[in-house]
Amino acid sequence: MWQCPKCGKTFKNTNQSHTCGKINTIDEYIALQPENIRPLLERIRETIRSAAPKAIEKISWQMPTFWQGENLIHFAAFKNHIGIYPGGEATFFFADRLSDYKTSKGAIQFPLNQPVDFNLIADIVKWRVAQVEIVR
Repeated sequence: MWQCPKCGKTFKNTNQSHTCGKINTIDEYIALQPENIRPLLERIRETIRSAAPKAIEKISWQMPTFWQGENLIHFAAFKNHIGIYPGGEATFFFADRLSDYKTSKGAIQFPLNQPVDFNLIADIVKWRVAQVEIVR
């Protein structure tokens, strides 16, 4: 077990990547990330914001989240990828366009060593907005 010297959380892996304390805004989240990752996170944020202009930004599950009556999408930075979390139906609906990415139910990984498909992210977000608006 490894214990973070800053926050005291314990983890299975030594030097486990995590965020100490509570994050209140997406700006705070991005500021805590490595400098080389911040521009990518800002671009993902702007892509989502453009695709879901009525959505509210918040932090949920310690991740940047866009909310419009429900969580539309989360995103997060990891050591080797950026994860987006639009829900399980999205990975099924966009399966043909996601064949080059690692996915699991509700999660999509964009490797940091490859270009991010911002058009795909925008299309997923627009699809999520349409889902939410149908329910209302």
